[in-house]
Amino acid sequence: MNEKKKTNEKKTVIDVNKVFFSYDKTPFLKDITFQVRQGEIFGFLGPSGAGKSTLQKVLTGICTNYEGSARILGVESKNHKKDFYEKIGVDFEFPSLFEKLTARENLEYFASLYSGNKREIEELLAEVDLYNHADKKVSAFSKGMKSRLNFIKALLHDPEVLFLDEPTSGLDPTNAKTMKDLIRKEREKGKTIIITTHNMLDATELCDRVVFIADGQMKALDTPHNFIMSRGAAKVTYTYQENGLEQTGSAVLSEISRDVKLQQLIAENALTSIHSAEPTLNDIFIEITGAGLD
Repeated sequence: MNEKKKTNEKKTVIDVNKVFFSYDKTPFLKDITFQVRQGEIFGFLGPSGAGKSTLQKVLTGICTNYEGSARILGVESKNHKKDFYEKIGVDFEFPSLFEKLTARENLEYFASLYSGNKREIEELLAEVDLYNHADKKVSAFSKGMKSRLNFIKALLHDPEVLFLDEPTSGLDPTNAKTMKDLIRKEREKGKTIIITTHNMLDATELCDRVVFIADGQMKALDTPHNFIMSRGAAKVTYTYQENGLEQTGSAVLSEISRDVKLQQLIAENALTSIHSAEPTLNDIFIEITGAGLD
């Protein structure tokens, strides 16, 4: 029984223990500790300047003069070798593309930098609705088109771990939904995904767990659902007409069966409106850290 349970457990892909980092003599990241399992979407959630991007740079081997341990796929980040970048894909918020090349030429060039198996360029372009723009120069692309091209650039070598920085930034609602669907598809393939964002809606919809980061420190870590449910029960608010005037009532969702007035209004089909509301990750982040996400 125990052996079977152990076999089914997902392996730890990222193991961070007591990481400190400074750009100068002032500590910027302080005592960061967490683990990320295979197939998990893990979010760094916090405002600009909180330390999210710096932490991502530590994990991707860009910032190596940190203290503590940051192991990715069993290798200490500061000690990685060239094959490290065969295993990870990085999509920064600001696209790194050659403007004078076409979309296809960009992907062909970046694919040539990797030695392993590659994904089909035509299929990737089609997935982000850029197939018909494959031979257009990137300089003519909109910001959203560049963001989508930059995203599939990170998938070319079929990496095990994806680091995504503000993946829906600059996208309209339709393309943002497409991007989120693609992220979920990568997770379904068993990939481990780190998302850095200040967009609480993205974090709520995508992440299995999120860590709140403010002033270079971890303030809290849990699932979005647990954060929301532990910080305030959902409430139901309803309206109805009484004596020619609109009246309002409310009840905690878990106790609506005890609300006699609400039960009466339901029986009489006399409600004019009813809706539920619960705290958002933004509300909870402010409550825990005292800082907003914008």
